[in-house]
Amino acid sequence: MGSFNVAKFGGTSVANFEAMSRCAAIIESNPNTKLVVSSACSGVTNLLVELANGVQDQTHRSEILTKLAEIHNAVLDQLEDSTQAAAEVYTILDTVTSLAEAASIQASRKLTDHLVACGELMSTHLLTQLMRERGIAATRFDIRDVLRTDSNFGKAEPELDSIRQLAEEKLIPLCQESVVITQGFIGSDAEGNTTTLGRGGSDYSAALIAEAVEASGLEIWTDVPGIYTTDPRIAPKASPIPEISFSEASEMANFGAKILHPSTLVPALRHDIPVFVGSSKEPEKGGTWIRHQVESSPLFRALALRCNQTMVTLRSAKMFHAYGFLARVFEILAKHKISVDLITTSEISVSLTLDQTDTSGGAPQLPEAARIELEELCSVDVEHNLCLVALIGNNMSESKGYAKQVFGTLEDFNLRMICYGASPHNLCFLVHESVSKQAIQKLHTELFEG
Repeated sequence: MGSFNVAKFGGTSVANFEAMSRCAAIIESNPNTKLVVSSACSGVTNLLVELANGVQDQTHRSEILTKLAEIHNAVLDQLEDSTQAAAEVYTILDTVTSLAEAASIQASRKLTDHLVACGELMSTHLLTQLMRERGIAATRFDIRDVLRTDSNFGKAEPELDSIRQLAEEKLIPLCQESVVITQGFIGSDAEGNTTTLGRGGSDYSAALIAEAVEASGLEIWTDVPGIYTTDPRIAPKASPIPEISFSEASEMANFGAKILHPSTLVPALRHDIPVFVGSSKEPEKGGTWIRHQVESSPLFRALALRCNQTMVTLRSAKMFHAYGFLARVFEILAKHKISVDLITTSEISVSLTLDQTDTSGGAPQLPEAARIELEELCSVDVEHNLCLVALIGNNMSESKGYAKQVFGTLEDFNLRMICYGASPHNLCFLVHESVSKQAIQKLHTELFEG
């Protein structure tokens, strides 16, 4: 199919009837939009994650289930004919009730994926019916029939060849007949078990689907009009960025800019699919285009903040002038499937950060089994309550004097684990979470508001 556009709507974009109506208007305005990827209604995934973690108090469990019903009933009540959608939603809510009870007895990653996927399954029933009532030929499709993954519950890896083949068989023909509404974030393994791509995985799955159907464009509709120089809620004078390169946007996503999931851009990069980021609340304000080539590449592009950081420091005199120590450390981390983010070393110590990648939320933990193995090699110190500040830009490693400007601005802050030089696009460091927003504000004032 030519001129095939994929549009993805985040949780706030499908939060209620009014928000869904705005989504429908956006879809109507672009005849090339043939495939719509929807998140769960705002707040639903967090409630489902809480249930999946195991709520033993039956009263509290019932309160959460009531909240879930209220969120979806508020939309059903405003539909002209909610009969079919209500039946589907209530069936899923019954499943949620059963799974929540099972999780209260014994939680598991497999059960968690089955449970948290229910949010997207419900929201797409609502959005499909709403669009039909607006006169759009809309068809709901269960993406688990196409988005094949491995069985790594909580952060499943997509199987690209299978996804492409299944999309050609099942998805593309459907998109030629109607606007297809499907789910982000979820998939299934070879046995048919529901899997998830990790928190924020709706963007990623939208990009994977766009790649599989060879889309000409991918739109990510969220609650802000594009990508800003930093989070406007932290720095009110943050300004929108009309156009940004894939490499810059990838750095921003990886270092905590909540506009995009870090993996989102990889499928788009592979097939050179331009990505648009805009606000479903204010589509008239435009947004940000992410492309391979851009006209402007400033030294400083943006600031990103990522909290819930865990820093692990390993110390051993055996490191001094020795070889194989780090290899052994990373062998242990790999064995326990621990993903290392940042790393700095000295003669007798190495510090590294872990970042949360699965659906459980909160700060990542160093598993006790991994800690025991590491302690056979060295001392292990784990610190929480840290945030990562990242300055994103261009050719930074080739520019003189900017580091003085950055660190001079932050002279009153205790900076931890500074990482610089590995990429021409970023400089990053850790600070305590209590001062993280203040650090962003000071840097933004100095670097972007002058």
